[in-house]
Formats: sequence, C-alpha cells, structure tokens
Amino acid sequence: MSERVGDIAFVLHSHMPYVEGFGTYPFGEEWLFDAVVRSHLPVLSVAADVTLSVTPVLADQLEAPGVGKRLTEFTREFRVGSAELDARDVEPELAPACEAEAARYRAALAELERLEGDALAAFAEARAEGRVELLASAASHAVLPLVATRGGRLLQLDAGLASHRRRFGEPHGFWLPECAYDPGLEDLLAGFGIEYFCVDRSRYERPGESMKPIRAGGTVAFPIDWEAISWLWSMQGYPSDPLYADFHRKSLRGSRPWNIGGGPYDPGAAAARAREHAREFAAAIATRLSAHRDAGNPAGLITFAIDTELLGHWWWEGPIWFAEALQALPEAGVRLLTLARAREEHEPAALELRRSSWGEEKDLRTWDSPAVADLAWGARGIELRVLREIGAGRLRGDALDRAARELLGVQASDWAFLDYTRQAGDYPLERALAHSLGVFEAIESGGEIEPAVRNLAPDLSTAPLLEP
Repeated sequence: MSERVGDIAFVLHSHMPYVEGFGTYPFGEEWLFDAVVRSHLPVLSVAADVTLSVTPVLADQLEAPGVGKRLTEFTREFRVGSAELDARDVEPELAPACEAEAARYRAALAELERLEGDALAAFAEARAEGRVELLASAASHAVLPLVATRGGRLLQLDAGLASHRRRFGEPHGFWLPECAYDPGLEDLLAGFGIEYFCVDRSRYERPGESMKPIRAGGTVAFPIDWEAISWLWSMQGYPSDPLYADFHRKSLRGSRPWNIGGGPYDPGAAAARAREHAREFAAAIATRLSAHRDAGNPAGLITFAIDTELLGHWWWEGPIWFAEALQALPEAGVRLLTLARAREEHEPAALELRRSSWGEEKDLRTWDSPAVADLAWGARGIELRVLREIGAGRLRGDALDRAARELLGVQASDWAFLDYTRQAGDYPLERALAHSLGVFEAIESGGEIEPAVRNLAPDLSTAPLLEP
C-alpha cells in the first residue's frame, strides 16, 4: 500500500428514461432490461465506498407491476438463451465469445432469481450493507434550469425526493440531471434539506479547482473532474481499445462475438486488457493527486462521475475494469470516499458557479437550441398552460393529478437528448407528443382519467403547483 496522495469519489449516475410499457426493440423497455442485467447488477455486486444516484424514474419502472417477471423472463430467454444458441451456431472462432456472454447473463439471471425479480432491491441491499451511498434526483430527470417556473421545479424536486425517502430513506445528496446547474438551484435544494450535489465547471475552471468542493449557499457543490473522466468518456478512451467487444456489431440474436478491431472477440484477452487499463487509471489518478499535493495544496479530491450504464452496457468490460480499479486505487495511495464522507473531510472553497451542464460544450444546447427548439419550447408551453388552468380554477382533483404526471413525462431530459444526438429516430418526439396530448386530455376532460404513464411518480403530490 502506497502513501496516501489524495482521494477519489466515484459517482455513478443510474438512470433510464420511462420506457417501461412503451415499446420493445429497438426503442423501449429492452433498454431498461439490458441496463439492469449488463450494468446495474454487475456493478452493484462489486461496488464499495462509492456513490450511486438512482433516479426516481428508474426506480418507478423497476417497481412497476409485472416488471420483475418480464425482466427475468427476458434475461432467461432473450439473453441467456440467445447467447447459448449462438455459441452452438456461429463459426468456431466466435463460439468462446458467445459462451462467455451466456455465462455473464446466467450470473445476472441467478441474481435476479435470488431477488425474486426485484432489481431495485439490489440498490437497497448495497446501501444497507454500507457499501454505497445513494443520491436522490428529480422526478423525471428534467433539466431543472429549463423548467419554466418555480412551481414546476418544486414539483420535480418534491416528487423525486418523496420517491427516494420511501424507498431508501432520507437523502443528503442530490444528482442534478445532466449536471445542469443555474445559480439559485442550491437554495431550492437546501430548502429540501439537501446538503451537496455535483456540477461540471470544466469549461471555465482553472487548473486544480476541480480537486476541491465549493461552497454554494447552504450546500456544497462537488465539481466533476472532466480530465479524468475523459480517459473513459472520449473517442480515444479506454472503451475504444481494439480488443474490447464491439457494441454495434451483433449477431442476429443479439450477441456480440466481434471485437472493435474487427476480429473474433477473445473474452480472456479483453478481461486482461480491462484490468491493465484499471491499473493505468489508478496510476494516472495517483499522479494527478500527487502533483496537486506537491504544488503545496491540501490533499485533493477527484470527483469521478460517469453513467453507471457505461460500465457493462455500452462498455462490456466496464464492470471488470471497475472491480479492478477499486482494488488498484488504494494500492496506489488513493482513498475511496463517498460524497458524504468527502463533504466531512474536504473543506469547501469559495469559487464561482455559473450556468453549466455536462452536455455538449458544457452549456444547455443539447436540450435548448434550434436543433430541439420544438421540444424545448413545447415543454415550457405545456408547463405554463397547466399553471394557467390551475390559476383559473379549471384543473383540480384527478384531472390535475394526470396532467401533473404527464407534465413530468414531457419534461424528461431524455427526449431532447435523443433527438439532438439522432440516436432513436422518431421515438423521442413521439413520446414527448404523447405526454403533451395527455396533458391536454386531462385539461379538457375535467374528470377521472387513468394515467397512460402507469407507474411514473407514484409518490407525486400536486401541492407545489398549487402554491401562490
């Protein structure tokens, strides 16, 4: 064990848009099921001294009636079964890849069966065992700076925090969706008892400023370290190694028996490379922290925030890398801290916070620009219409409940992101339009309507929209 050079806080953001019951392949609840079996369960099985967000909308779906059974059957038939069939049918040089894929899915299936299909229980267990800290988030992953009114923001926060309390207990930390920050948000969070959150200051911060938390009113902001994150989150990052599985090249049954280099995927060689990359990562983190300390600064903190789904879903070898990194970092003199412990042990600095996100160019253009103007302005218009109808006394009771749920659906950041990046065809526009239609149906009906969104925000209270 090397001398301690500083600390790292892994923050894994676990989120999926509300796709449960809204289609299957290629855009629908397969996204949710694959994220669970490829990322959430493998990552939680090895996580220790790390922080994870669990967005309410992810938890809503995993808690929905029938999801556990469908998830388990999907894993058994369409992941384990398909990979086993591929292992018998493909060319001999591709068979080891399919056999290894089937083995990994069998491990996920065994865990699901132990949990009786309740994937959400895996997060709760890891928290109860003291291995992870769980962060709360906004109800439907809205970009909070783009929500038009205070009432709309309070609706997102109130429903999201109520969701977290019921499932996991009182939260102390909060994940701002898309790391989207606007000055003043900290005051809203503090009003709900939130003590800390993450921001991305990389567009304007000076060298070394990312290695210390920042005082933000009555809260603390942890700036994520984009230089370190880019070692994974860039076209030249670890996941692009030629030995790793090619995410985009699949068999007809969905297995991935080819590597990025174009040849047959070798599971053993890829696993060895992932462990090698983890050791490189630990050494590089230690070097950055050592340089910070040697410049006369107090021990630094690297806040390393990525999507949980990068580890395993997009980057097949990610859970192997993660498990090895958790061992290699302490050996390199880097202490692992949750955000709760980091807040206790690292004194916050007085630094500027500006509007920012971790999106393209670190501003809000991904969710608010000419490319997605129809979605951005549509969401604001719907929100203002709901509040106008409430103010006029025309929206109350069950109709208001449905309108509020559909409004949350419209406000999800995922639709603009998917449309901006052209990743899902017409699906995001169709979903935003469907939720918008639901709002107008609620306004016009004046009576009880069963929400089409089924299990979205079951802990919703419309009280924030009724405040004067």
